[in-house]
Amino acid sequence: MPGRRSFRVASALSLSFALAALAACQSAAPRPDAATAAHAPADSAMTDPRAHGRFVSRELSLADGVIHRYQVFIPSRAAGGETPPLILFVHGSGERGDDNRKQVEVGLAPAIRERLDSFPAIVAFPQMHKDKADKHRFNLTALAVLDAVQAEFGGDPARTYMTGLSMGGFASFDLALMQPQRFAAVVPVCGGFDAPKAGDHERVEQLGGLWSLDDAAQRMKGQPFWIFHGAQDDVVPPQRSREMVAALKRAGAQVRYTEFPEADHNAWDAAYASEELWTWLFAQRRPDAASSAAGR
Repeated sequence: MPGRRSFRVASALSLSFALAALAACQSAAPRPDAATAAHAPADSAMTDPRAHGRFVSRELSLADGVIHRYQVFIPSRAAGGETPPLILFVHGSGERGDDNRKQVEVGLAPAIRERLDSFPAIVAFPQMHKDKADKHRFNLTALAVLDAVQAEFGGDPARTYMTGLSMGGFASFDLALMQPQRFAAVVPVCGGFDAPKAGDHERVEQLGGLWSLDDAAQRMKGQPFWIFHGAQDDVVPPQRSREMVAALKRAGAQVRYTEFPEADHNAWDAAYASEELWTWLFAQRRPDAASSAAGR
């Protein structure tokens, strides 16, 4: 029928015009460009890298040409504030390697993971290469890593602390001796101090002298110590810590000693789980930190 055919044609034309108009409106509507999209609001976790505590990996190349890898814990802004304390942690001999993982699987890092968003300090976790037999060379590497972490992430020079376990417990005394003006407190765990021998020229030079136990304690006495050991330790006998406690006390140092009666070599889990330790540690400050940092 001619009338019905004309109606259908007119309806189709009307629908086509309507769709075309709608498309034109959509094309004319403003669209955000790339710059606008880039500045679109994001949630706080995306805009603030310190919304939560986290571990990051870094590496450092020193004069020896060897790449030294390390990890850094960065505290949340809520826990650490704008200038958090800074801790250097040195691992034990079992965590040596090149994977940049083992040193955060034992000791302090697992304790931090238990309170990831509330632990308030930046922590440097260097890793010693397994093929470097002379552990004393690692002292300088650990200090270089600490310098690099402080340069990149900041940290309060008045609240810079040293801790380590087993081999790192020995390193804690060494580094406190090498830079006695740097650390606001030192926490060696199941360690001790190896007095250098006259024939060990590299170690004597590194430590700055041929120190006896009492001489070393005199040089370190400006730093408060809290020393931990397990009474059942058959790897590093607790006598190694006891003799350092006695030497530091003779020197007039501030020293606390905790010996866990049932603990073996693993005294670190109990030590780093202690809320009393962290309350004590973060209360320690160096009033001369600014001048000491300038003189290093």
